[in-house]
Amino acid sequence: MDLKLFEARKRDHLRIALEPAHQAQGLNGLDRVHLHHEALPEIDFEEVQISSLRLKATASTPFYVAGMTAGHSDAVELNQLLAVGCEKRGWAMGVGSQRRELESNSSDNSSPLSSPNSSIDEWRRLREKAPKLQLFANIGISQLGSAKVSQLRKLVDSIGAQALVVHANALQESLQPEGTPRFKGALQNLQTVCKEIGVPVILKETGCGFSIPTLKKVSELALSAVDVSGLGGTHWGRIEGARAEASQATLQAEAAKTFANWGESTADSVLSAKKTLRPSTEIWASGGVRTGLDAAKLIALGAQQIGYARPALEAALKGPEALDAWMALQEFELKVALFCTGCKNPEALRTKEGIWQIREI
Repeated sequence: MDLKLFEARKRDHLRIALEPAHQAQGLNGLDRVHLHHEALPEIDFEEVQISSLRLKATASTPFYVAGMTAGHSDAVELNQLLAVGCEKRGWAMGVGSQRRELESNSSDNSSPLSSPNSSIDEWRRLREKAPKLQLFANIGISQLGSAKVSQLRKLVDSIGAQALVVHANALQESLQPEGTPRFKGALQNLQTVCKEIGVPVILKETGCGFSIPTLKKVSELALSAVDVSGLGGTHWGRIEGARAEASQATLQAEAAKTFANWGESTADSVLSAKKTLRPSTEIWASGGVRTGLDAAKLIALGAQQIGYARPALEAALKGPEALDAWMALQEFELKVALFCTGCKNPEALRTKEGIWQIREI
């Protein structure tokens, strides 16, 4: 692996992801979801709680910060800030892709798990700053074909993670100038990891969502959760198109314009998952979530956990106080939505009959 090129790509991702042009704004489907107002909730606001099940254990909130950035020096301080903020408020957090550690470990004789200068030590320092944080390791599904389960387990153990996120990013890999769109055998590889790794496995998209045919393919796997990460937020096809244009990779840059709105919306993906997945597989929703009301709508549709990426990143860049204030706002807005639908907790909202409808816009 060319580490300089790898780090440059990750810095590009972080910078370009913050640009409004690369957000699939208005496509998450949530504008069509209406929660019915309950004028007589028959509960007191102080009774409303937002605790929720996460990987079959009770968590104080249904929120997590999705894995975003890793593999370069600029990400270290940012990830540590996010980790401390998440631990404080009871949010979970996914780390960015650990592909660098995995491929470094596979390509040379020195293990990055023991090197004092390796990126794995950055994750260890993060863990030291937030020892009680529920943390998720992260690797791309296209890397499963060349990785041993024992190597993946080392990635999990090295940061004290409670689960492994496997991200699927077919559109991104096909448009990325240096992408690795190798997905043959992905389903079998994923099945092997689920059976052998010994920790919960979460399958996650990266902004293109899940269709019913895909969900049917994975429904029999021993997945603990599926994070739908639907269309409506950061669009990695657009990001890679911008990178391709800058590097004069004309073919990819032009194709990215065609696929600028490609994907299944977050709302549709959650509804599809509710119809298709087994009850034992948790539905997590991310992709264009911007408010606590968005979170409430997705919970009503069937989601058990709600993830944020770009908004958390924007808040974190302003400092720890701004991040904490933003997180507090998401929690408060969710409580208001629960109260005004007459629900004491997220589970009541998810199971209440007739609480939502899809309206045509």
